[in-house]
Amino acid sequence: MKLFNELILKFESPDWSRNPEFGLIDTIFELHPELFYILQDDITKGEKESDFGRKDVPTVEQILRAAIYKEMKGLDYRELEYAQSDSRICANFIKLDMRKPFSFQMFQKYISKIKVTSLSKLLVEINKIAIGSGYEDIEKIRQDSTVVESNIHYPTNNSLVWDCIKESDRLLGYLKEEITSLGYIDYTKSAKRTYFKINNTNPGDKRIALFHKQLITFTKVINQTSNAIKKKSGSIAAMSLQMSLEKLLPLMQQVYDMTYRKEIEGEVVPNDQKIFSIYELHTDIIVKGSREVQFGHKVNLATGKSNLILDCEVVRGNPSDSTLYQPTIKRVIKNYGIVPRDSASDGGYATIDNAKFSRRKGIVNVVFNKVVGSLRNIVTSYNMETRLKKWRSGIEATISNLKRGFNIFRCNWKGWGHFQSKVLWSILAYNFRVLTSMTLVRIAKLA
Repeated sequence: MKLFNELILKFESPDWSRNPEFGLIDTIFELHPELFYILQDDITKGEKESDFGRKDVPTVEQILRAAIYKEMKGLDYRELEYAQSDSRICANFIKLDMRKPFSFQMFQKYISKIKVTSLSKLLVEINKIAIGSGYEDIEKIRQDSTVVESNIHYPTNNSLVWDCIKESDRLLGYLKEEITSLGYIDYTKSAKRTYFKINNTNPGDKRIALFHKQLITFTKVINQTSNAIKKKSGSIAAMSLQMSLEKLLPLMQQVYDMTYRKEIEGEVVPNDQKIFSIYELHTDIIVKGSREVQFGHKVNLATGKSNLILDCEVVRGNPSDSTLYQPTIKRVIKNYGIVPRDSASDGGYATIDNAKFSRRKGIVNVVFNKVVGSLRNIVTSYNMETRLKKWRSGIEATISNLKRGFNIFRCNWKGWGHFQSKVLWSILAYNFRVLTSMTLVRIAKLA
């Protein structure tokens, strides 16, 4: 009730009454300063305090507030820098206190340092606050999975070969500026022509001949990349470029291998021996039933009856939903210290082992949307089964609101760690929005 009473007082201020979401978040942070300690080690690690200069570095609280504001408003870092001087609510929320706005580089540096494990802890702690304030009781949970795509073009062998050739040429061009004695040939013009010809040629002997030609060019590019790495250099910039080429070389060799096996020899290359992007190496191929193939990562979510997302796991590979069921139940019970009474999940989670596991954990009603074979839903009544099946379908709307409201159909943050972080930041923002909606309903009832 303390959170609710503080909010009613805060919403009397014009700034917060017109921006209830930020009023709610501001109140939570003021009542629970311990939340900032969750992120403190990540942000301050490796930072040395200087005796010189203005020491104008944002605090942990300001960094967290800025990250939340950025996510709630759907801004990039440059827009966040501008919003500090353009928006009074932004300046108040981040607590600038009439100081000069922090640069976008400053915020990007510190926000990107926050680890996935810390964000997961923050999510749990905020949900505990919601539970303590009566917004959620974890009486029942539901699970479903979705896919968030990586920020890559649709991968084909032809496009991957072309990506390797042009990326190698780009790095070699910069390296030539540092090492004037470096000699290399630009193969991009001929490779690009062949790339377009392959795209416009139907499968057959002509297409195979074009791939032969492209792979010969690709071999020359690989060889000159290998030679450039061995070239002696004196400058730090040259050494940095050579390190980038050294990382690229094994990827080029892997792309050559999978392309030759598939396009020339006609072999079916297993997915675990493929790469789908030389820029986002963590990308997995996701196939869900008869749906269109997607390239990114599967995200497993669990929500309560309040629609708050209680648990999130971004997984590698393409595991079946049934393997994600038990770990999620374990985490929910461990994190919140509460055993749900009811569990409702999609048919993809349905196995006899999962049903037995839920019963052992103390869950009374275990419902899967579809059951096969000898598996039966465990319920106290037929009416309860029907109600839980209908309630389970609501998680589809939760996923839709999350992805549309925070634009995470595709993640444009780079790298595996940042991919997970972006998903969790979006979930935190979504939960704050849900909490705000429930708070406004409570306030309306008092009016």
